[in-house]
Amino acid sequence: MDQHLRQLIDTMQRTIGLDVSCFDHSFLEKTLSSRLEVAGLNPDAYCRRLELDVVEAQALCAALRITYSEFFRNPLTFALLEQVVLPGLLDRAGKRGRGEIRIWSCACAAGQEVYSLAILLDELTADQKDVAHFRIFATDIDETELAAARAGSYDLAAVRNVPLKYIHACFFQHGRRYSLASRIRERVDFSVYDLLAQDSVCPPMSIYGDFDLVFVGNLLYYYNPAIRARILDKLHGCLKPGGYLVTGEAERSLVEQYGAFQTTLTPAPVFRKK
Repeated sequence: MDQHLRQLIDTMQRTIGLDVSCFDHSFLEKTLSSRLEVAGLNPDAYCRRLELDVVEAQALCAALRITYSEFFRNPLTFALLEQVVLPGLLDRAGKRGRGEIRIWSCACAAGQEVYSLAILLDELTADQKDVAHFRIFATDIDETELAAARAGSYDLAAVRNVPLKYIHACFFQHGRRYSLASRIRERVDFSVYDLLAQDSVCPPMSIYGDFDLVFVGNLLYYYNPAIRARILDKLHGCLKPGGYLVTGEAERSLVEQYGAFQTTLTPAPVFRKK
């Protein structure tokens, strides 16, 4: 490991008690370089500043927490979910008399992607009295992001990828903001949960896991290989047999290398538990 990265890791641990060694080293290097440019300091001087400046340490911490999200991000993935995966899960649950399908969205940020799932399920179940119900759990480590997700209100730029039919059916417009209908917001249970926590296998709110689908897009590649494996172990363990894992496109090879999931027949990053 680069000396400056080791120095950074040690300094962050001492300053705010955060272990940033869990992150992928190349991601750490890029983030450090960005903060060095903003501060106008060399690595040694920057680490000395971190020792004295908690505000800068918190700014670095925020830079390491990627919270970007979009509605219907990766159209191919959501097309597969809408046309194959979600209808199949609903049909299977109905035939088995289970009553509901269970979904977990990890690192949900401000809620765009998890609400995209809720919108699809709302449409799929709208006209079917006997169809299985669904329950969605969404977690994040950032309370500010979760507060925004619970509010379910977004600006015009945030909803640019939402199909017009869903804008009309699932949102109310207030000036330049779009608020999700209460029937959509009420289908998602938001809670704080650290995906790296080693004392639990699933969010406490979900009680026992046993998920039909886990959504963890664009998170794995920010962590080092050991942490990735720990996260995938957790997600694999809380999925029911044959359950689905959905990741970001850039993470396809990471899941394939893990080896405990089988790929679907499409190029979308959607996998099934073996």
